[in-house]
Amino acid sequence: MKLFGVWVVLAFAFAQLVTAFLDFNETELSFLESLEYGASKINYNPLMVGLTLIHTAGAKGAVCLDGTLPGYHWHRGYGSGANSWLIQLEGGGWCNSIRTCVYRKKTRRGSSTYMEKQIPFTGILSEKAEENPDFFNWNRIKLRYCDGASFTGDSENKAAQLQFRGQRIWLAAMEDLMSKGMRYANQALLSGCSAGGLAAILHCDEFRNLFPRTTRVKCLADAGLFLDTVDVSGGRTLRSMYSGVVGLQGVQHNLPRICTNHLDPTSCFFPQNLISNIQTPLFILNAAYDSWQIQSSIAPPSADPHGYWHDCRLNHAKCSPSQIRFLQGFRTQMLNAIKGFAMSRRNGLFINSCFAHCQSERQDTWFADDSPEIRNKPIAIAVGDWYFDRAGVKSIDCPLIYLRHVSLPESHKWRGVIGDPHSQITTIIATCAPPFQVNAATFESPDFCVRVQCINGKRQHWHLHRYTLGHTLASSRCLPQVWLPGGVLDLSYTHLLWLPPRHHLCCLCHHQIDRWSLK
Repeated sequence: MKLFGVWVVLAFAFAQLVTAFLDFNETELSFLESLEYGASKINYNPLMVGLTLIHTAGAKGAVCLDGTLPGYHWHRGYGSGANSWLIQLEGGGWCNSIRTCVYRKKTRRGSSTYMEKQIPFTGILSEKAEENPDFFNWNRIKLRYCDGASFTGDSENKAAQLQFRGQRIWLAAMEDLMSKGMRYANQALLSGCSAGGLAAILHCDEFRNLFPRTTRVKCLADAGLFLDTVDVSGGRTLRSMYSGVVGLQGVQHNLPRICTNHLDPTSCFFPQNLISNIQTPLFILNAAYDSWQIQSSIAPPSADPHGYWHDCRLNHAKCSPSQIRFLQGFRTQMLNAIKGFAMSRRNGLFINSCFAHCQSERQDTWFADDSPEIRNKPIAIAVGDWYFDRAGVKSIDCPLIYLRHVSLPESHKWRGVIGDPHSQITTIIATCAPPFQVNAATFESPDFCVRVQCINGKRQHWHLHRYTLGHTLASSRCLPQVWLPGGVLDLSYTHLLWLPPRHHLCCLCHHQIDRWSLK
């Protein structure tokens, strides 16, 4: 019995190690983040689309890690979108060793045997105009990810019965779709999320070359701007990971020559070394504080053995000032990486100050009443404006500055305001924070943001508000008034240089709230 108990403990420990590794490799939201940004509350009955296996792929050796056929989900276009095609490349991390790839081939990330037979189409894949105004009636395809190298590998390991055929899967899928009508497309968009966003960057020019020059072809990379950055221990966790992926799966043969002619293959798997040389118009959608990169690349448990970053990596509200400065450095590195890319008029940008990962497939972030905006433009509209050349889009949000958390004592709690000029509602409840001062010297940028939270028993409103350093507003003991009609922040900016001592920052809400805070 004692021996049996030892085996049980060992088995449990091994399971925990495997789980921890998969937490690193799966480019998916953490459990905590999934609670915060849970499934869309808008689309309770999303369109469910069935899986189609690519039967011609087997003869080409275009198979998943375990040798099964790859597949995609396709909802046909109609009306004005009948000859328009959107390809969404699925994400889901990478595998960089025989051990991790063997484990992966027993999951939906390595075998079509384990793939869902139907998946929901939401966000950029939604069929509803009110949820997806520009692409709702296009042919929309989600290509499943089962190779572990962002659709770029081409090798095998016979001893472990592993097929690394991502590049062949990509080619077989494109050939299959071209034969089913995509060759007649008058406009096409290649997009992808996370590891699929990286794949959209890597295959962007290949996709362009499938079509005649008269076809409008562009690419969208969502959460695919993975940075070659130093982690909190001074190491390079993601570079080490990518080195294993590239070497194991034969990726080096399918990377752009314009990069590999002067950089090593691992460096050419990082988007920052590729994007400036892509000839096809490309849109980069990324959170400046990408939650997956923070949790699994910048501050993974392997780089934080004492757990100093444990709370911060899972909940940014628990980050210390020094940790916030480290994350601001990550944001700065991201902006530096896209400087050359942003100079091209054909390219687009939407870099928002969110702690998020993959925003195009989620309805609540893609297009909803409270979805992220920069200068009053949500992601879906920004992407549509760029794709259809309605407007140039180079949107970079100001950085988040964490001032303090406020729990209001009774003496500060309520103040009524009558006659709100911004709303038809005439009575508002206002609450003010305890005094604090904001000095211009605190900020490196001329703009900074405050995230305002108004909370009552039923609703929570989080909104990002831009402040521009300007002149002092000293005419009131409560500066500035941040109006939240209906819980929605509607002022474009407020001039602010500093708050004098003993002055307050005010939050005005339509609802009687329990508390409010600055993040």
